[in-house]
Amino acid sequence: MKKILIANRGEIAIRIMKTAHKMGIKTVAVYSEVDRNSPHIRYANEAVYIGESPSNQSYLLGDKIIETALELGVDAIHPGYGFLSENASFSEKVTKNGIIFIGPNAHAIRVMGSKLAAKKAVKNYDIPMVPGIDKAVTDVKEATQIAIKMGFPILIKASAGGGGKGMRVVEDEGNVADQMERAISEAESSFGDGSVFIEKYISSPRHIEIQIMADTHGNIIHLFERECSIQRRHQKVLEEAPSIILTPALREKMGQAAILVAKSCDYVGAGTVEFLLDDQNNFYFLEMNTRLQVEHPVTEFITGLDLVSLQIKIAKGEILNIKQEDIKMKGHAIELRVYAEDPLNDFLPSVGFLETYKPPSGNGIRVDDGFEEGMDIPIYYDPMLSKLISYGSTRSEAIQRMLFAIDNYHIKGVKTTLPFGKFVCQHEAFITGNFNTHFVKNYYSSKLLEGKMKENAKLAALIALKLYIEDKAQLRVATITS
Repeated sequence: MKKILIANRGEIAIRIMKTAHKMGIKTVAVYSEVDRNSPHIRYANEAVYIGESPSNQSYLLGDKIIETALELGVDAIHPGYGFLSENASFSEKVTKNGIIFIGPNAHAIRVMGSKLAAKKAVKNYDIPMVPGIDKAVTDVKEATQIAIKMGFPILIKASAGGGGKGMRVVEDEGNVADQMERAISEAESSFGDGSVFIEKYISSPRHIEIQIMADTHGNIIHLFERECSIQRRHQKVLEEAPSIILTPALREKMGQAAILVAKSCDYVGAGTVEFLLDDQNNFYFLEMNTRLQVEHPVTEFITGLDLVSLQIKIAKGEILNIKQEDIKMKGHAIELRVYAEDPLNDFLPSVGFLETYKPPSGNGIRVDDGFEEGMDIPIYYDPMLSKLISYGSTRSEAIQRMLFAIDNYHIKGVKTTLPFGKFVCQHEAFITGNFNTHFVKNYYSSKLLEGKMKENAKLAALIALKLYIEDKAQLRVATITS
């Protein structure tokens, strides 16, 4: 493998390129109109214009990307995450054109891309699943009868896609019809598939995911867990590894369950198996993400492994040279997704011009980004500016380093989730580990954050005044002495 095309943009494109270059592999970037001056273009060995700014006219043009790869003599395509990363047809076409797809085969993507198909695949492996139906339902009367039998609250979920779209919690019989219509409509507009099914709603779960790696020779390992319970609108904002709540025995049990999920669909490459963990520490299979995850750096920190490097080696047909017993967990890592969103205004997107952009640095701090000072934040894509990761020998040290990094991350021109990240890391529920996916609902409000920000600003002003007075006193003493 001598040349890889990265079918993505921004920070994940650069992240993949960094590893490829270390491995002596050349890289090709693709870019849209609005990304003409993006850093990922300069980081690559070659760059090709792929289309207009909207993703459906650029980064989602699978045939054009394959055509470009063939013209440039590319050996493999890495899809990153988002865009075409979980598109089974794209994976299939890449392979049919004699190019290596750095990811799972089309079969695995198709099976795990449908929550109903995934449930069916893992059914024979004795993996705990949330009580529910294993078929699509569209009839409101039938859905209501199922819900009454199951007991409220229930969760109506889209079979395709993720990110909280096509998902509705229903508390009583009277709301089934309305929420069914909304879920189906949202699923159709988001994924082109209106199939929905019904599950029992686990009221106060934690969201735990297990990272797995599988080679083409039948070897599968897990790389421990990530805690992903800090979410807004069912989407992750802050993740950490390991989870403060898992015992070694539960960790191993969930790890082995994740390996069985991978076996159920003949999985190859990097994948993540997601589970819900209830307040009695019972875990339930949720879904599998058939790609590299946004939060993969926290796993890299605690294991010392380069997940992109492992992906590439597996795609080349190499045998995993790591045994499960060889993987040791060391320290603690936390990742904050720095979104261009306003946490004081319901996390609405905050696109604009980056007047100031100065990321932090220091021991145990990593920033994966794809932006620079003076750039515009485009409206066409996910509003994530960067991933801010902290690492420490203990969880407490990782939290303190995250707080230091947030304070030293200077961004002007757009609102970001940095203040929200600070709010979380200073909150007693997070510090003690006594939280679940309802953290935002239970503890957060824009008024609380605004008050905290004013309090921090006042404290900073007092410290600055104190330092000024001390400096002035020292200057006076020095003048008198001389």
